[in-house]
Amino acid sequence: METESENTFTQRALIDNVNYPATALTGMPIEDRDNAHLITHALAKDTLSRLRDVETEQVSFRKGLVKLGRISGYEIIDGRMETEYVEIETPLEPTMGERVRGLDDVVIINVLRAATPFVEGLLKAFPRARQGVISASRDEEAGRDEDGSFPITVDYVKLPEITEDDTVIIADPMLATGSTMCTVLEHVIENSPEPENLIVLSAVSAPEGLLRVGEEHPEADLLTVSIDDRLDDNGFIVPGLGDAGDRAFRTT
Repeated sequence: METESENTFTQRALIDNVNYPATALTGMPIEDRDNAHLITHALAKDTLSRLRDVETEQVSFRKGLVKLGRISGYEIIDGRMETEYVEIETPLEPTMGERVRGLDDVVIINVLRAATPFVEGLLKAFPRARQGVISASRDEEAGRDEDGSFPITVDYVKLPEITEDDTVIIADPMLATGSTMCTVLEHVIENSPEPENLIVLSAVSAPEGLLRVGEEHPEADLLTVSIDDRLDDNGFIVPGLGDAGDRAFRTT
């Protein structure tokens, strides 16, 4: 009969001889669409539905954006990042486990101001991420150009160094005409090497904006929780969820 010490030795030998691959791809909870990728997690859909509700007041709205950012972050990890097999020692015996690769190589860029609670949630998934800030807004008084875009004003840019090993996440809850995001992307990729992953993350997106960003910046992966129906004449997403910044910061 095999003793406990012999059993431990046998388990160690089995671990040493198993041909584990160096890395493993995680599952794919993100659904591919023509111009974007959809986060399909049930909690993401539930949270977005609550955010859309006109009866959702400021505190709940802000907390909802935080929650949606956290869920989105976990889905990015599950759908876009690799794991690696590592040998670990439990209190009882050695075994093999998996750890996510690249969690120290994440850059999150906050498009002020609506993205602030969204980014707060992302940081729960990526607590060691380097952070950048871009204050960019569209000039709604000037109106839309012939191509449907808005003039964009950039008031402040502060970005960390971006490397080829990084996963860069540009967060903005609303992707409408794509005017702001295209401008932000120009600042991000200027004088920086192409990162391993460049992700544009939004809660709701309009087809027009996705098409524009995709055409002008095909190097970016467009990730959203919902592709809504259309833009209205003022460039707002329909059905949308209203002005995310005003609702989160109670400035209406």
